[in-house]
Amino acid sequence: MMAVMSANTTTADPTTGADLRAEAEGLLRELAGPEARLREDQWTAIEALVVQRRRALVVQRTGWGKSAVYFIAAKLLRARGHGPTVIVSPLLALMRNQVSSAERAGVRAATINSGNVTEWDEIHRQIADGDVDVLLVSPERLNNPDFRDQVLPSLAADAGLVVVDEAHCVSDWGHDFRPDYRRIRTLIGELGEGIPVLATTATANDRVVADVSAQLGVGGAETLVLRGGLERESLRMSVVQIDEATKRAAWLGQQLNRLPGSGIIYTLTVSAARDLAGLLSDQGHAVAAYTGQTDPAERESLEADLLGNRVKALVATSALGMGFDKPDLGFVVHLGAPSSPISYYQQVGRAGRSTDSAEVVLLPGHEDRQIWSYFASVAFPREHVVRRVIEVLDTERPQSTQALEPQVELNRSRLEMVLKVLDVDGAVRRVRGGWVGTGQPWEYDAPRYERLEQARASEQQAMVDYQRTTMCRMEFLRRQLDDPGLTAEPQPCGRCDNCAGPTLTADVDEQALSQARARLDRPGVDLLPRKQWPTGLAKLGVSLSGKITDGPQPGRVLGRLTDLGWGQRLRALFDGPDGPVPDAVVDACVKVLAAWDWDQRPTSVLAMESATRPQLVGSLARRLAEVGRLTDLGSLARTPGHPPVSAANSAYRVAGLAGAWLAPDLGHLDGPVLLLDDLTDTGWTLTMAARELRAAGAPAVLPFALASVN
Repeated sequence: MMAVMSANTTTADPTTGADLRAEAEGLLRELAGPEARLREDQWTAIEALVVQRRRALVVQRTGWGKSAVYFIAAKLLRARGHGPTVIVSPLLALMRNQVSSAERAGVRAATINSGNVTEWDEIHRQIADGDVDVLLVSPERLNNPDFRDQVLPSLAADAGLVVVDEAHCVSDWGHDFRPDYRRIRTLIGELGEGIPVLATTATANDRVVADVSAQLGVGGAETLVLRGGLERESLRMSVVQIDEATKRAAWLGQQLNRLPGSGIIYTLTVSAARDLAGLLSDQGHAVAAYTGQTDPAERESLEADLLGNRVKALVATSALGMGFDKPDLGFVVHLGAPSSPISYYQQVGRAGRSTDSAEVVLLPGHEDRQIWSYFASVAFPREHVVRRVIEVLDTERPQSTQALEPQVELNRSRLEMVLKVLDVDGAVRRVRGGWVGTGQPWEYDAPRYERLEQARASEQQAMVDYQRTTMCRMEFLRRQLDDPGLTAEPQPCGRCDNCAGPTLTADVDEQALSQARARLDRPGVDLLPRKQWPTGLAKLGVSLSGKITDGPQPGRVLGRLTDLGWGQRLRALFDGPDGPVPDAVVDACVKVLAAWDWDQRPTSVLAMESATRPQLVGSLARRLAEVGRLTDLGSLARTPGHPPVSAANSAYRVAGLAGAWLAPDLGHLDGPVLLLDDLTDTGWTLTMAARELRAAGAPAVLPFALASVN
């Protein structure tokens, strides 16, 4: 345990330590059962908050009882006439679990988040009437204009306690940094005198601890840090090396029923979660996919199914990460490695909290690094892009994110992230109706972003090292998190595959592999056409708006780069040198075309001119023309001198693609054109090219791509 002790502590309550501890023990028994007893560090934290009104950071492993600390402190403070406790909590699953826990201890809890919009007005009224003991809010709420201006000031002045859950999100160095969490520093700075603050997390190394402690210490207050060991005696950790994605999926199908209880299978992408859930379901396993694209109501239902052991597993992305509370979770499997040992520890920490043994299995893939690189590529943009955002903002007239998007070279999600960061930095402000500039000077902190990139690269290498290490796997992770309980001498866990020997082999039954290939290699993904032009194109000199009436028909893609089946083959094809299309790819494309339920069969094929893979695209067009008896129209040539388009933002991309091709005269055609491309991402290239072909006389355009990004 490490503590940063304050020289000046303020005693805010005359209750004796013995009386207060007895009261706290009673509340714990209401919360956790008649046998529950407070840990010494739990009591230290509660006493610091309730009696000394201090600021504290608790870094303890999952299952230690961090939520018990703040619910008990909230109840004790409320009983002594203090205001409600405000808990900033990042995930809906966590909020639902916490509200249920609070009710068991007689705490009146409410939550404000994106999933209960219709209840916000009533909750605001309850807060004003003093009928709420604990208010859980998502970090995004902190800068909602109505909440920030009407509710937050009174809470900041009168709160009994402020809790920052999953506090590693506050830090740039945390594995799940979120811009909205940076507003918490401002919230803490505006708190009334003597309002205690508690920050909690299970995953923080020394750098994150120091950063969060400093942010809690706004105004000169020192932070009490209670930090425990991260050893998890119940976890049996293994790494199983299997060289092919389809084999890994087949292995899971074989092993799933042998894993104890129910659990979570993590994937790195949404498409991998869907594909794997579909495969396992076809094999008779009770599983379901859970991703960031899952409807909130369905998420709640799926969480309940896992809690009630009505499913063997949820196949999930990191959307089911922090805060999901099932103490008897029997296993956590990762199909693909997370990019950080810290985030890996956080996710596997969901397992085995109340069981003697739980299986933790990592199935890494060669494609993991590519996926890490993709997510890293959408980090904070370069300075000139960010300054453009500041330039286009008016200091008086608010502009919505939708209105700003066509004026900057950022897509919607990245623009929202930049605005949040600039808001915290004081350069912009969110108001009713959108965003305004503040006119305040702003500096691009290039050294900080470079340090973050270096830290990200270091964490990725550490995750690769974890897969290869011969030392104890638990000790490896504990050292990555700077576990204060470790000594210089090795401390093997005695349970992982390196300590006790492997219990899981990489063997895959040939029949199981054949079945998995048949399911995952089934080619073809729907390519839905764009239906609406981006707003604000007129500002970029393009007179397009409203619904798209002259674009392509619904199309098809052979496979996604993130697919468990075709993804690996397509990545290999795209990573290798350009050359003629392989026969296996042609055969798969023919199968997709044969299953296509088009209104009218295409009569010709036209390839998009490719600067990087001209042989691949051209040869595929010729082969499909031969097999399908289609007229080969050659390639859709680029307009000479037209600059390449790299903007991810939809409006800028459309504007850049306008006039990009020299379409041939197609007025003689009596049927649709099959428009062939190698890779599709946003869909705007095929949309704009199809529009050019329609203008040149094509009756209809059927887009077809070898691969999509996701």
